[in-house]
Amino acid sequence: MNQNTSPSRQRPVRANAGRRPDATGSSAGTPGIPEVERVFGWHDHMALWFSLGVGLLVIQVGAYLAPALGTRGALIAVIAGSILGAGLLAWVARLGCDSGLSSAGLIHAVYGQRFAHLPVLLNVVQLLGWATFELVIMRDGTQAIAEKAFGVNTGLIVPTLFWGLIVLLLLRGSMVTLVRRIVSRIGLPLVVLSLIWLTVQFGLKLDAPGLRALWQRTGDGSMNTFQALDLVIAMPVSWLPLVADYARHGRSGRGALGGTWLGYTIANIWCYALGVLVITVTGPDVDMVNALLLAQGGLLALGLILIDELDNTYGDLYSGSVCSHSLLPAFGLKTWGTLLAALSIALAMVLPMHSLEPFLLALSSVFVPLFGTILGRLGMRPDRLTDTPRGFHAIPAGIWVLGIACYHFLAQWAPDYGSALPTLLLTFTLGALTARNGFRSAEPARS
Repeated sequence: MNQNTSPSRQRPVRANAGRRPDATGSSAGTPGIPEVERVFGWHDHMALWFSLGVGLLVIQVGAYLAPALGTRGALIAVIAGSILGAGLLAWVARLGCDSGLSSAGLIHAVYGQRFAHLPVLLNVVQLLGWATFELVIMRDGTQAIAEKAFGVNTGLIVPTLFWGLIVLLLLRGSMVTLVRRIVSRIGLPLVVLSLIWLTVQFGLKLDAPGLRALWQRTGDGSMNTFQALDLVIAMPVSWLPLVADYARHGRSGRGALGGTWLGYTIANIWCYALGVLVITVTGPDVDMVNALLLAQGGLLALGLILIDELDNTYGDLYSGSVCSHSLLPAFGLKTWGTLLAALSIALAMVLPMHSLEPFLLALSSVFVPLFGTILGRLGMRPDRLTDTPRGFHAIPAGIWVLGIACYHFLAQWAPDYGSALPTLLLTFTLGALTARNGFRSAEPARS
C-alpha cells in the first residue's frame, strides 16, 4: 500500500496555495487546513482508529463466521481481511494527510465540483444513518444493562437522549482535543482493559480439551472464504468516507498510514476473534449483549465498550458536518454538528433502525467504487491534485457508476466471489489507467 515512488514520497504542493483555508479542506478553492493544526502523530492516528475499530457490531459479525467456516477458517479470514481492509483505509489516510484535504475535498478533486455534490450528499445521508444506528445500539445495550443488573425498564427515550446529548456536547468541542486528550489518554486504555478482561473471562471457560475442539471445529459451509473476506473487509471499508477528515490533521503521511493501519488492524482482528470465542462458549442462539453480561465483570466491560461506541457516533456526525459544510459553507462545523446530532436523536426514537440496516449497507456499497476510483487516480500520484481543474470529470464519474453496477451484479449473480474486493480491483485499475488523460481532459467549470 505504501508506494515509494519518488513523486509520492514528498508532500505535494497544495492546490491554490496562499488562499485562506476553510475548515473542510475542500478543493473548492481551498487548500486544506493550516499547518498549525497538523498535530496528530502516528500514535494519535493509532489510538483513534483502534477506538473506532472496537464495537459491539464488529463482535457480533465475528460470531457469524465461526459456525460457517469453522474456527481456523474464520480466523484466517479475519486476519487476512483485517490487514487488507485496514490497509486500504490507511492508504486513503495517507492521501488525505499528504494533500491536506477532507474526504469531501478528495471527492471534489477527483469527480469535479458539480458532480461531486451527489456522492457528498449521499455520504451525509449514510453518515447520519450510521450515527443513528450507533445510538440505537448504545440505547439497546443500556436497556439490557439496566434490566439485567438493576431490574429497571428504562424505555426508549431516556437512554437515547442520554447518549445523544453526550454526543451533541462532544460535537460542540474541538475534534483535535477529543482525539489527543480523551481518546488517546483515557478512552484507549479503558477499552483495551475491557477487551482483555472479556477475552480472559471467556477464554477461561474453555479447558484444554475444549480448546482443541474449538481449533478443530469445522464449518457448516454456509459461507465460503471469499464471502467471509467480504464481510470482514466491509468494516474498515465502511470508514473510507471518513478517514481523510481526521488524517489531514497528521504531521506526516507515513505516520497517518502506519498509525491508522496498525490501530484498526489490531482492533478489527481482536473484536472479530472475540466474537468467535464468545459464540463458541455461549452457543449460537444467545444475544451478544446478554452473552457479554454473562461474563464475570461483564457489566463493567460492556459499559466501557458502550462508552467507546460514543466515538463511532461522534465520528459519523463530525464527518457528516464536514461534508455538509462543503456543500453549504454558510453554516460552520459546530452548527452542522448540532443540527445533525439533533436529527440523529429524533430518528433514533421513531425509525426501526435494525430493519433499516440492509438499506444502510446497500447505500454504503456506493462508496466502495467511489474510493476505489479515488485511489486509482490519486493513490500513487497525489501530486495530480495540483493539476485538477474545477468542473465535471466524466471519466471517473463513469467508472464510479460502473463500479456500483458491478458491486450489485456480483452480489446478485455471483455471491460466491464477494462484491467488495472485485469492485475495488475494477475501479482502482480503471481509475489508474485513465488518470493521466482524465485530469487533462476534465471539463472546466463555468464562470
